[in-house]
Amino acid sequence: MRIPRTGRRGRRAAALTTTVLTASALLLTGCSSDSDSDASDSNGNITLTVADFGQFGYKEADLFAKYHKLHPKITVKEETTANEQDYYPKLLQQLNTGSGLADVTGIEVGRIKEVVDTQAAKFTDLSKTINVSDWVSWKEKQATASDGTVIGAGTDIGPMSLCYRKDLFEKAGLPSDRDAVAKAVAGGWEDYLKLGEQYKKKAPSGTYFMDSASAMYNAVVSSSAQQYYDASGKPIYKDSPSVQQGWNLAAEAASKKLTHGLAQFTDAWTAALRKGSVATVACPAWMAGQISTNSGDAFKGKWDIAKAPGSTAANWGGSFLAVPKSGKHAKEAAELVKWLTAPEQQAEVFKAIGVFPSNKGAYDLPGVKNATLPYFNNAPIGQIYADEAKTIPEAVLGPKDATIKDTISTQINNMEQRGTKPADAWKAATEAIDKVIG
Repeated sequence: MRIPRTGRRGRRAAALTTTVLTASALLLTGCSSDSDSDASDSNGNITLTVADFGQFGYKEADLFAKYHKLHPKITVKEETTANEQDYYPKLLQQLNTGSGLADVTGIEVGRIKEVVDTQAAKFTDLSKTINVSDWVSWKEKQATASDGTVIGAGTDIGPMSLCYRKDLFEKAGLPSDRDAVAKAVAGGWEDYLKLGEQYKKKAPSGTYFMDSASAMYNAVVSSSAQQYYDASGKPIYKDSPSVQQGWNLAAEAASKKLTHGLAQFTDAWTAALRKGSVATVACPAWMAGQISTNSGDAFKGKWDIAKAPGSTAANWGGSFLAVPKSGKHAKEAAELVKWLTAPEQQAEVFKAIGVFPSNKGAYDLPGVKNATLPYFNNAPIGQIYADEAKTIPEAVLGPKDATIKDTISTQINNMEQRGTKPADAWKAATEAIDKVIG
């Protein structure tokens, strides 16, 4: 998922080392340009449009202005939709009609399989522009069609960690050092729930061990290569071991009252972070920015980051940049994509808004390798996330991954908030999903 960027859906990020981030999450909903109009003048100056959603970080890192300095005849215009759930249907409509597409379009990881399977012929093959081996191996495979066409260059990924309130752990009598916390949950998310039960016994008044069982569910599923579909494209979510494990753990967390029961990115969720009533959050790389922004200065240094539960790395989130063939300047657009997703630019975006690079070349750059988060007790996130990124399994993606995940998450929220019985919640989820995927 990509958060507004709200749920990969507006996002602000924690400052890296001593960097101070002042930019607000983008709220622009500009209309897409019509690719049928040639955005150039008689002097050879052209305008390239980039359509994306939420916050990709290019504005905060000042990358478009830098590109213009390198290429004085090219001006880049960004057109941002706040919520990916509004952006994607519009993109599909534009692809189906062949009108209104930007020169460069963002695609969320939960949608990439559907686009690759049904719309690949409408995109430029970027394998002729980028070196796909520069990315973590599984990233570019997600954007590769059966004929070898690569329709998207990877932007960020979401390697998993565990964000936790060091001070609340201490008050509850739990280990608070990040290495000790990692050791306590080394056996997996089952150990995480056991730690939650310990926390609950001496929990500071008004606090909850985790924000959301649905977030934990997504973290569990994201650590598995097989999630909602098998390699043949058959939906298997009803029998998927990772889905069953995640669902059962979420049901257990809800029944034992270990969760605040707050759907992430809602007003209630942000208010809880601001109040300081959440002790842990399943934490893909981009989540640190959400926590620091919403928790505020009062909790700086009280949060920390530890390795995620279990021995299997997980990825939650990430996006791609693609170039529609219909654009008047597809060659120039492809070169822009190559530049935006190069190691140096991905490192700049990481510094600006905290999203972690998918291009492996960025991992050895000082700005990534040595990055720490002062807000999170100087957690060495460059090291933590790079180690995770290198061992994330290659997940099998399906065309309706996002729909399935969101529908199941909604029913987990119902178990937490309304006390819906697990069997009833699962029935509601599967019935709703089957209506969509057939």
